[in-house]
Amino acid sequence: MDQINRRRFLQSGAVSLAGLAALSTAGFAAEGFLPANAKVDQVKLGNTGLTVSRVALGTGSIGGPHASNQTRLGLPTFVKMARHAYDRGIRFFDTADTYGSYPFVREVFKEVPREKVTLLGKMWTYNDVAKSEPVDKALDRFRTETGSDYFDIMLLHCMTNGNWQEEKKRYIDYFSLAKQKGIIKSVGLSCHNYEALKLAVDDPWVDVILARINPFQSHMDGTPAQINALLDRAKANGKGIIGMKIFGNGDKILEKEREESITFALKKTSVHCMTLGMESIAQVDDAVDRVMRIAKS
Repeated sequence: MDQINRRRFLQSGAVSLAGLAALSTAGFAAEGFLPANAKVDQVKLGNTGLTVSRVALGTGSIGGPHASNQTRLGLPTFVKMARHAYDRGIRFFDTADTYGSYPFVREVFKEVPREKVTLLGKMWTYNDVAKSEPVDKALDRFRTETGSDYFDIMLLHCMTNGNWQEEKKRYIDYFSLAKQKGIIKSVGLSCHNYEALKLAVDDPWVDVILARINPFQSHMDGTPAQINALLDRAKANGKGIIGMKIFGNGDKILEKEREESITFALKKTSVHCMTLGMESIAQVDDAVDRVMRIAKS
């Protein structure tokens, strides 16, 4: 299994990996460690009042503009994968306008109950289109595209400096208003910068932080120790913490690397849950089986 390279894993709809995942699950079930067809468990997301699945279905691998590896699967394949993820207990969808995944989620909601899914959205705030579209109109568009009247979580997407509190004030103000109206249940940001994360940790406006964390310091904003020190403080402050780039943006996907990454996230960090950019049913099964086996170890 250590010989599986990135391309083979990304094409892991192949019978070999699917079969290996099935054998792995069966083996753990036989030993009493993991029930066959185990489902991801649910965890409390800080003080947000939300209970979410420990794994979210990420929809933004190689994402933007308005497309991602998940949407490039095509609508029927995506819906089939998302439905399978839901059946395996993944009741948390990580979406964004820049991924083009809102309309795809809308189709999934035709097959699964919206109220049983945590829907996370993100709003891009940088380019001319974002600046010219009023925040309220953008959020209305998001709701139409997803077919949902509300978002459980809405994040400022990809904060890259320590000035976001001032630079994004019009977004922050409207998110707060939308939260009062029940259009958004919790707010926060995805961090792609150490200073942005450092500010979020103590900001009373922030309910949820999406942070890059893995044991390899791959596509991260500091060393694992530096980032986790901030996440420890954020957790103590009641923030909901979602880990991303768990596999280093797809750079660390050998069997031993996936094992180390999930073990690190679950056992050595302060994240409540994680988002994984899965692209096939085989990858969903691998993630669910691995996460639950390690979580229960």
